[in-house]
Amino acid sequence: MAAAAGLALARAAGRLGARGALQRSLAGGAAAGAGAASGGGGRGGGGAGARWVRRGALVAGGAAAGVGALVWSVGGQEGPPVSLHFRLAGGAAGLLRLMDAEDAHTLSVWAAARGLAPVHTEADPPVLACSPWGRRLTNPVGLAAGYDKGGECPGAMLRMGFGLVELGSVTPEPQPGNARPRIFRLHCKGGPEIAVVNRCGFNSEGLAVVGERLRAQGLEGGPGRPRGVLEGGGLVGVNLGKNKLSKDALEDYRAGVRALAPCAGYMVVNVSSPNTPGLRALQGRRRLAHLLRGVKEELARAVPDPAERPPLLVKVAPDLTQQERRDIATVAMSVGVDGMVVSNTTVGRPDGLALVCANGQEMGGLSGTPLMEPSTECLRDMYRLTKGKLLLVGVGGIASGEDAYRKIRAGASLVQLYTALAFKGPGLVPRIKRELAELLERDGFSSVEQAVGADHRQK
Repeated sequence: MAAAAGLALARAAGRLGARGALQRSLAGGAAAGAGAASGGGGRGGGGAGARWVRRGALVAGGAAAGVGALVWSVGGQEGPPVSLHFRLAGGAAGLLRLMDAEDAHTLSVWAAARGLAPVHTEADPPVLACSPWGRRLTNPVGLAAGYDKGGECPGAMLRMGFGLVELGSVTPEPQPGNARPRIFRLHCKGGPEIAVVNRCGFNSEGLAVVGERLRAQGLEGGPGRPRGVLEGGGLVGVNLGKNKLSKDALEDYRAGVRALAPCAGYMVVNVSSPNTPGLRALQGRRRLAHLLRGVKEELARAVPDPAERPPLLVKVAPDLTQQERRDIATVAMSVGVDGMVVSNTTVGRPDGLALVCANGQEMGGLSGTPLMEPSTECLRDMYRLTKGKLLLVGVGGIASGEDAYRKIRAGASLVQLYTALAFKGPGLVPRIKRELAELLERDGFSSVEQAVGADHRQK
């Protein structure tokens, strides 16, 4: 009976789209259980002990088939898999969505840090290759800050297919952040929105713990490998924050530079999280100029050789007036930072989102597909205001290759995502790269760098 159930589950997995290795493994597991139950497992099969062994094998085979079929079916909603491992991981991501949002996030980071994330083994399309700040990457698709706050799994994320990974935010001293619950999935009636509201408040293990972890992973570099680089050239950036109760924001960011610059492929000054009181006030023209000059000077002291010094970026909010955008662009160009991340989460709720989505009225920063339009508008403005002379990283609302392409045409040299990954699973990463390559080739671009800012050249 149980053996038949196991075989039925294996066949169900086949009807759900399972092919090749998965279907064979499910059928094999169930059949092994069936074979053991029928006494075909070897000599001396008639003893009581052997019967218990056979029953155990039967249960294991049936359970493996059932779990495999369930995981496959849950993970099979995003088109054809790039590999069995990605499909199973997608199913696991679906199951994680049944958990509390923060618990699911913690578990996924734990699993990735222990080698359980899928590995994308296919070479990236040549059209995706790019060289930000002279650093060769195989693709411009990055993981945004907020996922791996403590630097636990950058290598796993790069192996998943990202071209770059941004860690953090990291604060100088450990701090717990705001009280839980503080991460909320939005469930919208009749809409396709993929969205999250968070008010984490820079929960961080602090510089000492994160720095030790990054050094243990070899991010200080070595012969033939620059600092901040892992996994065949993948770039690891570090996003810096300030402690909630700190009285000296500049000293907090300086401390971050001193501790983590030797391990960073690039560094980001985060002055735009909406969940730390007073942080966004640092985006004002005078305060931002003072802050960025001080951080830049500290970076030069920490890494004296300009050839080895990590690029310095600033991350801004999408909720900026036109005057604030002009001021920030002017400061960024005059201070001479190396780039800008556009943008952080929004405190707005576009198109009445709070009225139609469960959890939409929760306080905090909104990320996901509703952020796509406001963040891309801000990105487009920053490209225009800096005359295309500052490298921009486009973040906010990316859930497809088309979204990434829109950011690039608006002015982004690199793009980052996070929220859509939590909803759609790891298979989203190779899918975005494939779709982006197809769009670039469709429009006649021989490289992704040719497409940067293309919308501005059409006017």
